Amino acid sequence: MVVSHFLHWIDTARVAERAAAATALARAYVNAELPFEDRCAAEAALTLLLDDASSKVRQALAEVLSTSHHAPVQIVAALAADQPEVAGPVLARSPLLTDSDLIDRVAGGAPATHRLIADRPMLSMAVSAALAEIAGPEACVILVANSGAEIASLSFRRMAERHGHVALLREALIGDPRLPANCRHMLLTKLGEALTGSPLVLALMGRARADRVMRDACVKASVTLIENTRAGEHPALIEHLRLRGDLTASFLIRTVAHGKIDFFGSALMALTGHSGERVRSLLAGGHDTALLALFGAAGLARATHAIILRALKVWREVANGKRVAGVQEVSWLMLKELGGQAAEGDLAMLVKSIHLDALRQNARGHALAIAAA
Repeated sequence: MVVSHFLHWIDTARVAERAAAATALARAYVNAELPFEDRCAAEAALTLLLDDASSKVRQALAEVLSTSHHAPVQIVAALAADQPEVAGPVLARSPLLTDSDLIDRVAGGAPATHRLIADRPMLSMAVSAALAEIAGPEACVILVANSGAEIASLSFRRMAERHGHVALLREALIGDPRLPANCRHMLLTKLGEALTGSPLVLALMGRARADRVMRDACVKASVTLIENTRAGEHPALIEHLRLRGDLTASFLIRTVAHGKIDFFGSALMALTGHSGERVRSLLAGGHDTALLALFGAAGLARATHAIILRALKVWREVANGKRVAGVQEVSWLMLKELGGQAAEGDLAMLVKSIHLDALRQNARGHALAIAAA
């Protein structure tokens, strides 16, 4: 009888009265133990309110029904497809929306819709993938910051590919410990490209010098990136570098000089097709002849073999506790293999630059230690 009276009254009620009545009816539906007939009548009345001309009435429904597990599914679905101020609470909170519902809303939704869905308390990998593929950078920033969102490695990659040039998202991605190493490298290169294209940088350096500085900085940052990359991520990072054309002999020489022997081994596996067990065995204790054959099979030029072998032997001794050495000592011994400071050529210049960088880094660390004492 109450619902019947409500249906007669609603045609003449003002907007504020209808909104208050909608709130009361929705609360009664989700909170009260209504008899079956009254429950059916209440559901019919709630369905009728979906056609109310005022968004305030529909918004009142959405606010109440958005947090309920017992709300009518068809009404929740209709509210989720309504205009943004009505759909907002439902998209942000409703536990009744399935992954399919949310993906449909992402596919056809506006940026405001994407931001609401990205901030839901829990998001599956499927919904996160849809947002990563379609949403704008603002929604992606919200998604990355959402601790309740499950994000696959591929989704991280798509966000980096689509919006890596946006500083706010780039910062959010780099700060996320879940970000795969290959995506971190991609963002480093995008940051370098952004800096290279800066009018200020171009005015100060010129295009040629800015490009050269950017390349050198990205290479050094890539070596540093390897330090924080788990061994299980090495294959993906190596494939990423290979596809970009960055897995060069000079880069591998840098990794060996810096003692990244596990990464160097993973690269040799990818380049030669040899098993991990065989490559690790050779790097740990293989004879020179076998190692030189391995370097050749990986496509490394013969001129690079001696310095790689020299560095590898030093790092073996360090690993076995027979020697104390760092990048500065190792790069100096590599340079000696080429003839010392008087050596010339591209390979010698590369090793000299590694050695000078190590000298500067050690001097900077020493100065900071003195200042802190």
